[in-house]
Amino acid sequence: MRPSKSRSRNKSNRNRSVGNIVNRVFDSSGPEGKVRGTPQQIIDKYNQLARDAQLSGDRVATENFQQHAEHYQRMLNEAQREQEARREEHERQNRDRQSDRERGNGGQGERADPAQAPQPDVFAPVEEDSGLVETPESRSETHAPAAPEAAPEKPARKPRSRKPKAGGGNGSEGGPDLSAGPAEAAE
Repeated sequence: MRPSKSRSRNKSNRNRSVGNIVNRVFDSSGPEGKVRGTPQQIIDKYNQLARDAQLSGDRVATENFQQHAEHYQRMLNEAQREQEARREEHERQNRDRQSDRERGNGGQGERADPAQAPQPDVFAPVEEDSGLVETPESRSETHAPAAPEAAPEKPARKPRSRKPKAGGGNGSEGGPDLSAGPAEAAE
């Protein structure tokens, strides 16, 4: 004799997580034999059997098939409600995370893109809107002071003298005379 499994038949044992029932394949033992498929396929099959039984005038079989279809319809609806609740909870958590990131980045979003970084202040407003970006080179040309009024002048530097190279060239720097043409300098 096989040992019997002691199991509770109360409702708390039935409240398991439904998981992915929508795509799970079930074997249903109905009055006409086994029906195998996903809950939606089983519902469709039992509804078809109920229509056939109704057309043949068997009210008891019609009611039986409708009850089987209703059972699987309830299972499917519960699974879909749980999936929808999980999806909404996941979206809410994503929105919360996104708003936390935006608050943490000063409203800059989650991008670490240099184009999204704070830009430096512009030193002087551009008079005309040409659509061009102001560069430091153009800034020095357009915003340079007109004339220094009382700027003290620096004394001119004393030129450095170089010693002539050995070998005696005719130039003052000791190199070949570049004032003459290339043919004369090569001689």
